[in-house]
Amino acid sequence: MSPIWQKRWRTFAQNHRAVTASVLFLSIFVVSLFSEFLANDKPLLVKYNNEFYFPIFKTYTDEFWGGDFPTPADYKDPYIVQNINRAGWMIMPPIPFSYNTVDYEIDTPAPSAPDKRHWLGTDDEGRDIVARILYGIRLSVIFAFLLTLFSSVVGIVVGAIQGYFGGKTDIILQRFIEIWESLPQLFILIIVASIFLPTFWTILVILMLFSWTSLTTMVRAEFLRTRNFEYVTAAKALGVGNFRIIFRHILPNALVTSITFIPFILSESIVALTSLDFLGLGLSGEYPSLGDLVRQGKDNLQAPWIGITVFIVLSGLLTMLIFIGEGVRDAFDTRKNK
Repeated sequence: MSPIWQKRWRTFAQNHRAVTASVLFLSIFVVSLFSEFLANDKPLLVKYNNEFYFPIFKTYTDEFWGGDFPTPADYKDPYIVQNINRAGWMIMPPIPFSYNTVDYEIDTPAPSAPDKRHWLGTDDEGRDIVARILYGIRLSVIFAFLLTLFSSVVGIVVGAIQGYFGGKTDIILQRFIEIWESLPQLFILIIVASIFLPTFWTILVILMLFSWTSLTTMVRAEFLRTRNFEYVTAAKALGVGNFRIIFRHILPNALVTSITFIPFILSESIVALTSLDFLGLGLSGEYPSLGDLVRQGKDNLQAPWIGITVFIVLSGLLTMLIFIGEGVRDAFDTRKNK
């Protein structure tokens, strides 16, 4: 590690708030990656007739466990549970509900209050809130990572081309960006949602089409500043190609300012997906959406545990990302690394 990166790391490590937020955020995200092992209506492991089976990875029919139907087995069915326990045993996850499992055995009308069976209660369809939050965090963070990655790559490349070549290239691209940013994003999403069933990838592509401009201005300004530096002029005199100069010599320096905005773009991406789901323009009901929980919290004021839970989760995630962003910004601040 170079001396300058060592200084940046020390500066970041001295920001205890940013370090704590990073550890908490990564811990929560890693835990959410194993949601199927923590919250699922299928057993983790079954020993049946001296053989081991993993229903969490493979779907078995009701007939396989001694039932009467060729449909996927319901491991809450007393008859199936009795057959398995008679010929072996099974291990269920700590939360025996998946994000889309409807609990028909709750004693009160949905949404039901928190109890021993559902630690944070259920939503208005009888689905476990803890399970939906686990899966929802994973979905939101992965979506935010992908959106940030794709939009940053496009934005950085366009900004680099603008700033390096300047002239007509810069003017044409700048006018295009101004027109593109003026398009009504919400109306376009409404039109797309009315034509196609919104999925993870369609929403990702649509948001990427409008979010790539977030880093373009900063990268463009950095390239405009450095394109006439002596090392760039010397590289041109030696016959080095334009794109080699852009991506090998100037871009690493321009990325320093761009990296500091990545955590903030991540938080914006999570908010964008949550907002679309809340408005009914995002993912369909088959996805574990935090925005859907926000909507249910608004629609079910008599069940305050829904709104309070999703508020704590979202505010916690966004606050951690903001703290991480502040730590990264300070680490790359040249005034603090002298």
